[in-house]
Amino acid sequence: MYDSLRNAVNDLEVNSQLIRVKEVVSGYLEAAEIHRRIFENQGPAILFEKIEHSPFQAVSNLYGTYDRTNFLFRHTLAKVQSLMAIKADPASAFRNPGKTILTAPHAIYALPKKSFWRPPVVYGTTTVSKLPLIHSWPMDGGAFVTMPQVCTLPPSTSSVMKSNIGMYRIQLTGNQYETDKEIGLHYQLHRGIGIHHQLYNQCDEDFKCSIFVGGPPAHAFSAIMPMPENITEMTMAGLLAGRRFRYWRDENNHLLSSDADFVITGTIVKNMKKPEGPFGDHLGYYSLQHDFPLMKVDKVYHRKDALWHFTVVGRPPQEDSSFGYLIHQIVKDLTPQEFPGATSIYAVDAAGVHPLLLATAKDRYMPFRERVPEEILTIANRIIGSGQTSLAKYLIIAADEADAPIKAHNIEKFFAHFLSRVDWRRDLHFHTKTTIDTLDYSGNGWNAGSKVIMACRGQEIRALATNCPQLPAIEVVKQAKVALPGILILSLPKWKDHEHASHEIEVITNAYTSINLNDFPLVVLCDDAEFTSTNLNNFLWVTFTRSNPATDIYGFQSFTQDKHWGCKGPLIIDARIKTHHAPVLEADQKVKDKVDQLCKKGGSLYGYV
Repeated sequence: MYDSLRNAVNDLEVNSQLIRVKEVVSGYLEAAEIHRRIFENQGPAILFEKIEHSPFQAVSNLYGTYDRTNFLFRHTLAKVQSLMAIKADPASAFRNPGKTILTAPHAIYALPKKSFWRPPVVYGTTTVSKLPLIHSWPMDGGAFVTMPQVCTLPPSTSSVMKSNIGMYRIQLTGNQYETDKEIGLHYQLHRGIGIHHQLYNQCDEDFKCSIFVGGPPAHAFSAIMPMPENITEMTMAGLLAGRRFRYWRDENNHLLSSDADFVITGTIVKNMKKPEGPFGDHLGYYSLQHDFPLMKVDKVYHRKDALWHFTVVGRPPQEDSSFGYLIHQIVKDLTPQEFPGATSIYAVDAAGVHPLLLATAKDRYMPFRERVPEEILTIANRIIGSGQTSLAKYLIIAADEADAPIKAHNIEKFFAHFLSRVDWRRDLHFHTKTTIDTLDYSGNGWNAGSKVIMACRGQEIRALATNCPQLPAIEVVKQAKVALPGILILSLPKWKDHEHASHEIEVITNAYTSINLNDFPLVVLCDDAEFTSTNLNNFLWVTFTRSNPATDIYGFQSFTQDKHWGCKGPLIIDARIKTHHAPVLEADQKVKDKVDQLCKKGGSLYGYV
């Protein structure tokens, strides 16, 4: 259990889970490239001793492997899991009283605690321009805080139990921001800070905000944890840290995390926005420049020997994948409580989390009738209409039945189960002209796109092929590959527009009509079939981040009946890069060459990459 980030870093070093980079490193692209190299090799946490133009050290890749994440929370995770199990099933406390007695005292850490003495975080003050300014990708609009804990309170309250702490990215430099005086806040759909912002717009109070960086490792994780509304993330931070969340108020009544390494305080200007971004984001593409709220900076506090905590996001998996892993470890017992009937839910990290959600559930409505999706559709609609899971673009759900048990977390097995049972004439359910993830540019507007529920139930209706079929040669298809059993990948020319795409697909369906493709129920069109079919992650990333269900799903022998769309043959997903998509993330070659030198004998990275 740690009371500071520095203590956690020291513990990792003692246990051979940390590397020190002793060379002076530029925050512009270089630190991020080092991070990516170490992460890709499943390497240790990284302590940057000298960040150019900053007096502060920095640390990243803290949660870079699942094993290290478990190590950091080895003293508390099991107790938090036990508490969540009791919440999911209160009667379990009586069935296992011995375990409950051992676990119950841990609940005291859920209560935040006011610091009565001057806390470590107010040791000194600095300016934004002296922080380690981490610029991760070449087209980024400036330097960003990538591990922020953004804390706000609703109007007319001082109770920390009403606070919201979220991981909303912060732009520190660039664009039109006045140096050291202004920073940008980017927050998306279904975020607690948005509720606070709306409340402040309706009153005359100043919208004060505090941005924590660092502190015990549990604090950063808690900012990403999907907590119920009106329950502060401070409770989870305390439980997972095994130490009550300490807080303090400065002379301007800003709320500070006593144990943070840095706190940036200020006021969000309620009726003013400035361009924020671009930013290389966790889908593997840039999120583009848009107007977002502006914060006027008051003070930047720091503790003695402070560490700047950052990460680098990009095409998954990345370090933040461990957050999804840890969330699942904590809330898995709550899934049936949140979504009655559901037996597993898995947000697919390799597909960018929100684009693809897999689920299994019991279908118990009328077991004496034909086994078609019924209750699982009700459960699917609840999933697609609830909080963060409502951002799912593709929700694929399978009935978890006694003679065909299935769980969502084994992706290859799940797809094989689903594709061998799905009936595309019946099992597609579209939601059009709706909201999608702010970071997803596959739709027909910003935050705008469509969703599809794919549901299956019953016995297998087809065997899945694993060998590429003999296809007639047609000019529009450049290459054919098999990604997974039953999934055929075709390379096509670059996408031009939807009208042209419809014509190309008509050519394909006409040319392949005479071939029996029933053992390939899913056909994916892409720019590079070799790349897409190379491994599971490539297939997931290309297929589900580059398609918008309502505009990019086609089918062999498609039809519309009573406003229901389906197809009698294979389903087609056009997952080519579209002209309206955001650019793919690519690292700077000169910076890569520079980091190569650190990997040679005598450099800090030698032996790690």
